Amino acid sequence: MRISAESEQESCQKPVDKYIEYDPVIILIDAILCKTQAFRHILFNTSLTIHWKLCVFCLLCEAYLRWSLLDSSEQSSDPADLIRYTKEWEFYDMFALASLELSAFCGGVLLFVWLVVVRLQRKSVEPALLLKALLLSCYGKVLLIPTVIWEHDYSPLCLALIKLFVLTSNSQAIRVILNSSRRLSLLSIGVGLLSETCVAQACSSLPWGFRDLLSLEGL
Repeated sequence: MRISAESEQESCQKPVDKYIEYDPVIILIDAILCKTQAFRHILFNTSLTIHWKLCVFCLLCEAYLRWSLLDSSEQSSDPADLIRYTKEWEFYDMFALASLELSAFCGGVLLFVWLVVVRLQRKSVEPALLLKALLLSCYGKVLLIPTVIWEHDYSPLCLALIKLFVLTSNSQAIRVILNSSRRLSLLSIGVGLLSETCVAQACSSLPWGFRDLLSLEGL
């Protein structure tokens, strides 16, 4: 349900959603700070439809990070090498793996919410809106690119902090959509992480990759 700008509380005579009158830059800053009301404004009172585009861009960022770590020992400082490396199939392997892990994470969260909130608590949840919230709250993965470009000794710590920031944003998004406690949102994130880890372990144990599948299809 959208909150109208004219809607006012009888007690304080102020707009229900203060961010309607705020500059988009301030809203973005508050969203980066993981403020619940900022998330609520973005998810309910705006008509953003960029979650799929943002999802693809974040997957590309994550695939580039994994690919760069995979080929870090073979890269050189020659700018011409970048064109050659982007043609390597390992990048598509990493993109496919990142896509599978994100699908497992979102699937685990949606399954947990369906079992606990819909089946046990008898509450209604819009799966499409919850999925949109999860995808939009992954915007922190964009920070992976500068981490790779400005590589230094603290890169592992930066990557861990980025992962924590993304999970925190996911948790806030779930709280806003479900209007639930922090405990329920953290449990949802935990189930999603468990699903993501299981898929990652299963894929790492496979003796073939995306390029091998393409070669088998060409036979």
